[in-house]
Amino acid sequence: MAVRDGANIPRARQLRKALTKPELWLWLRLKNRKAIEIVFRNQHPIGPYVLDFYCPKAKLCIEVDGEIHTHAHQQQHDKTRDLWLKSKGIGVYRIKAIDLLDNPDETAQGVIDLARERIINTPPTAFGGSPSP
Repeated sequence: MAVRDGANIPRARQLRKALTKPELWLWLRLKNRKAIEIVFRNQHPIGPYVLDFYCPKAKLCIEVDGEIHTHAHQQQHDKTRDLWLKSKGIGVYRIKAIDLLDNPDETAQGVIDLARERIINTPPTAFGGSPSP
């Protein structure tokens, strides 16, 4: 089933207001990264999905996986979603919610480092322009 552009915007807005505790903890650590030019979006709609976090410059999706992601039906959904995102050139990094709660600062730094690495190692044409001087 195709999803028309913008169809997930109301859902994304609703999800932004209902972050889980692990998502909130990560968001508080990612939202003010503009000084280092690594900007993340929270509950970002794209195609038929809403991504937990998305860094457009790195083309990186961050998903915080709670217990439901251990169920077979959810794992199949995640696999389908990851393949769709990969076909669009978007990398997916999954974080277990429990790991984020155990060490939020280190986990957030790992996300930032991964985004920085993807930005550095991705050819400029993948972002539709030239890198900033």
